[in-house]
Amino acid sequence: MIEIDVTRARKKFSVELNFSMETHGITTLFGPSGSGKSTLIDMIAGLLKADRGRISLGDYTLFDSSAGIDLPPERRRLGYVFQDARLFPHMNARANLRYGMRRRPAAEHRIGEDDVIGLLGLDRLLDRRPAQLSGGERQRVAIGRALLVSPELLLMDEPLASLDQPRKNEILPFIRRMPRELGIPVIYVSHALEEVITLSDRVVVLQEGQVRAMGEVEDILSRSDLAPLTGRFWAGAVIRARVTSHDTGYSLTNLDFGGGTLQVPRLDHPEGAEVRIRVRSRDVSLALSAPTDSSVLNAIPAIVQEISPDGAAQADVVLDAGGTRLLARITRKSVDALSLVPGSSVHAMIKAVSVERPSVERSDDHDQS
Repeated sequence: MIEIDVTRARKKFSVELNFSMETHGITTLFGPSGSGKSTLIDMIAGLLKADRGRISLGDYTLFDSSAGIDLPPERRRLGYVFQDARLFPHMNARANLRYGMRRRPAAEHRIGEDDVIGLLGLDRLLDRRPAQLSGGERQRVAIGRALLVSPELLLMDEPLASLDQPRKNEILPFIRRMPRELGIPVIYVSHALEEVITLSDRVVVLQEGQVRAMGEVEDILSRSDLAPLTGRFWAGAVIRARVTSHDTGYSLTNLDFGGGTLQVPRLDHPEGAEVRIRVRSRDVSLALSAPTDSSVLNAIPAIVQEISPDGAAQADVVLDAGGTRLLARITRKSVDALSLVPGSSVHAMIKAVSVERPSVERSDDHDQS
C-alpha cells in the first residue's frame, strides 16, 4: 500500500493529492499533459519535494514534513525508469546493469542478474555500448538496471514516449511480465490510452494536479463522464473476455464475456486465454430486436441504464449487458425513434471488424501479481 497526502504549490502549477492504493501489479497514472503525473512520481522518488504532507510505502516513510523526514532518492528503495534510457555511454550493457546492483547492499539483493537478463532478453546485448543499441534495446537495459536495485517499487515515467510503435510493441510484453515474474509492483506514467489498456491493473486519472478518479481499468475507462480526459474519440468500454474458439474457415475468434459472445477477427491467443478488448461507443448501434438479415455479427442483449445528451445532435447511452458496461453514441433522433428510456431492452449491434484487437493477455497468475 502506498499512501500519499501532499501539496506542492507553484505560480504556474500546483498539485494537491490525497489518496492511497494497493501497489501490486501495475498501476498507471493517466491524464493529459500538465495534469501532474510526472510531478507526483518525482515526489515519490524524492526528486521533487512537496511543500507539506506525507508519502509512505507500507510501514516505510519516505517523506513526512511534520516529522522532518525526507529520505534522499538512494534511500527510498525505489527503482526509476525515465523517458530516455540515461545509460552511461562509456559502459557496456552489462556494466550499466551492474551499476544498479551497487545501489543496495548485497544482503538486500532480492533479484538476480541472470533473472533480469533472461526476463528482458538481454543475453546478446551485454557486451555492446549504448551507441550500438537500438532505442528499444537501450530502454530494456535501463529497465534492467532499475530492477537490479531490488526495489520495493518500480517507477516508470513514460518510458516508451520516445520510441516508435514497433519498439513500443517490443517492450510492452516485458513490462507486463515484470510484476508477475519478479514480484515488483510498478507505478507507470502515461498519457497514451493504449498503454493504459495494455498494461494496467488499475488506473489513477489526474487532472490539474488532483485525482479525478481511480479504480480498475475496466471500470474507469468505461465511464462516459471521464471521456473529456480519456478522449472522446476513444470513448467506450473496456471488456474482459475469454477466448473460447476459433473459426478457421472465416478467420474469426469467439470471445465470451458476461454479456454473451463476441466474434472478432482471428486472434493468435489460444483457447482459454483471457484478454481485454475495447469497444468504442461510436461503433455500437442499437436495435429493439436482434436482426436476422444484417451483416453485423454481434447482437448483444442489453438494458438501457442512462441516456445523456452530448451536444445538439448526439446522445451517449449507457448499457448493462449481463453485468458488463457498454456505451453507445447515437443521434438524439434515434433515441426518440426507438423510444429509448432507462430500463428499455435493446440489442447492442457491434461490427466484428470494429472491435479493436485485444490489448493484453491476462493469465490467472498475472491477476495475482
